Amino acid sequence: MPVEPLPDQRILLRAEDTSVLIDLTAGRLPAIVHWGSELGELTAADAAGLAAATMPSPHANGTDQVSRLAVLPEHHTGWTGRPGLSGSRRGVGWSPKFTTTGLTISGERHEGPESVEGPAAGGVPLATYGVASVETAAVDELSQLGLTIRIELLSGGVVRMQATVINNGADDYQLDDLVLALPVPAQAREILDFAGRWGKERTPQRQPLGVGTHLREGRHGRTGADAATVLHLGTPGFGFADGEVWAVHTGWSGNHTHYAERVYTGEQVIGGGELLLPGELILKPEQSYTSPWIYAGHGIGLDAVARRFHRYLRSRPQHVDADRPVTLNVWEAVYFDHSLPKLIELAERAAEVGVERYVLDDGWFGGRRNDQAGLGDWTVSTDVWPNGLHPLVDKVKELGMQFGLWFEPEMINLDSEVARAHPEWVMATGDRLPVEARHQQVINLGIPECYAYVKDAISRLLDTYAIDYIKWDHNRDLIDAGTQPGGVPGVHDQTLATYRLIDELKAEHSGLEIESCSSGGARVDLGILQRTDRVWVSDCIDPLDRQQMSRWTTQLIPPELMGSHIASERSHTTGRRHDLSFRAATALWGHLGIEWDITGANDDQRAELKAWLDFFKAERGLLLRGDLVRIDHPDPALMGHGVVAADRSRALYSLAMVDRSEVNGIGLVRLPGLDPDRRYRVSPVIIGGWPQTRFLPSWWSADRPYVDLTGAALARVGIQPPDLPVEHAVILRVDPLD
Repeated sequence: MPVEPLPDQRILLRAEDTSVLIDLTAGRLPAIVHWGSELGELTAADAAGLAAATMPSPHANGTDQVSRLAVLPEHHTGWTGRPGLSGSRRGVGWSPKFTTTGLTISGERHEGPESVEGPAAGGVPLATYGVASVETAAVDELSQLGLTIRIELLSGGVVRMQATVINNGADDYQLDDLVLALPVPAQAREILDFAGRWGKERTPQRQPLGVGTHLREGRHGRTGADAATVLHLGTPGFGFADGEVWAVHTGWSGNHTHYAERVYTGEQVIGGGELLLPGELILKPEQSYTSPWIYAGHGIGLDAVARRFHRYLRSRPQHVDADRPVTLNVWEAVYFDHSLPKLIELAERAAEVGVERYVLDDGWFGGRRNDQAGLGDWTVSTDVWPNGLHPLVDKVKELGMQFGLWFEPEMINLDSEVARAHPEWVMATGDRLPVEARHQQVINLGIPECYAYVKDAISRLLDTYAIDYIKWDHNRDLIDAGTQPGGVPGVHDQTLATYRLIDELKAEHSGLEIESCSSGGARVDLGILQRTDRVWVSDCIDPLDRQQMSRWTTQLIPPELMGSHIASERSHTTGRRHDLSFRAATALWGHLGIEWDITGANDDQRAELKAWLDFFKAERGLLLRGDLVRIDHPDPALMGHGVVAADRSRALYSLAMVDRSEVNGIGLVRLPGLDPDRRYRVSPVIIGGWPQTRFLPSWWSADRPYVDLTGAALARVGIQPPDLPVEHAVILRVDPLD
């Protein structure tokens, strides 16, 4: 009996200056007529006209019939680019042809002229919604597959897509790949995504999009320091404030893909999905697989795209408060040398300068005196801590701070009690162990008994001590990550198990916060951030490098989710030395913390540090909730950025010299984002003395260190910056005059 297709219809989603027009006609999978700039109210006739005007045209040597590309691209339509679904039943059923049979819409429905009532424009009605979820069900009886596709328009104007494939057959179906993609117009021909390495994550890279596929594969078993993070496709030369940009992010913490593709017909898409290892997902009858969410944003300029992601994340009920506690992490102060007197002295000095959370890092458990032993033995070392952690935890609490503890739950050292008892819990394939990294292997959370062991061990510690915060580390890639003895690939199951472990620990321990740290910033994605409360940007906290890394990490996440610490005077990763003013002025633009042995700081340094922390506390409502702006300036020696209040009443900006310019004066610096019709006072934030510069601009003098201008003048003309030495920064505050 033939499948009854869904009646023809179109759906318009509109929210926050974004429109998404979805075409559901001829029983085909959902296709996007338009996503991007707001279209305003449409009638059914308007939607039909737009669909007709944008339908691909026939071309020489092409198929006789043309169809609009679905969000899950289908090979049977004649699409010769990357297919959305790849798989088979031992070589059969590899090119499915789905018919959409069902539709569910949830969200705020809007009535518009001719938009809902009755068929129009060739009998295809239009329904208009705001923030909403559109879910379609489809089947292919020949390949015996079912398919569900969800398209959502979220707060902030972010588009989100996900698909589920169901095996309706009587035999196994091997799923090799499932990706979703969105169309991008022809004027978008320049790619921006990211590369990176340990200690220098999220390094931007640009290139033109030609015919073919720009494919970024993450095969680390985690997101990876070199991850694309956000793949942008825009009009050539787009910047922070100009040029039309479309962007996509795969919200998954295991192996994954991002891609941009332009085919010989001129059509082009951006998309992504999970990267599946060979034989990793074999669906038994009635089993299903659900892809990760694919997030997409559009805007005029990179800042507009970033703010969409930020507003969506801030709209979530579990999102962190702006009142983020200032944190001290002890790693670079003591490393593995855990001495109670030293750690208590650190806690006392921290409380004196205004720290609100104290985190004990690696080295407190099992035989963990260095990085070669102990991982997996999650019991407090009686050798180092004969009275347990109680003396330190009690002191930290007495000083009025929260207490945090470091774990690496997904890892194991072979030199550990758990590895000796359960060698089969080590992820491996074939008859060999994976090559070691940092003297460690991966513990297989996909094994139920192993999962229970790790969860119970962490839970006992959370029940024993008043732990408010976990620094959750992950210090090696997943190589040969299989389940013994056969070595069946296990990255997918490991990723889901990690998600479940975090979810269950947080559900069972109310108020617990968890930071995602992964060799620094190697796991920054919206999969892990659906369940954690911040990410560690990088193990490198040299402020010069952090200027770049923080600048681009905020392309996806807002500052409050970004661990940003004041470094030691001499960087432990680069060896460079910097004044406290540059270290603090750099760290200020995230969730502020300290990674420095402040017991060795002198009185003047501690006083200045306290002044910076006091400034952050006074301004964190703006710093961690304002709208991000980054400054396009022609001289790369200057790196400028800021945050503007949502009502544009006030702002803070940072101007940092990250290199030496070839000219003495770099020119005027514009301050974007303010109300053009409002008057403001611009003044420097002076903490710890005036900047080390021989020359100040004429508007900034000792008796009158400010200038009054309109928002239009500040954004369109700008101001002369101070003549700062390289690797120094100044903070400017902008206050209203009315």
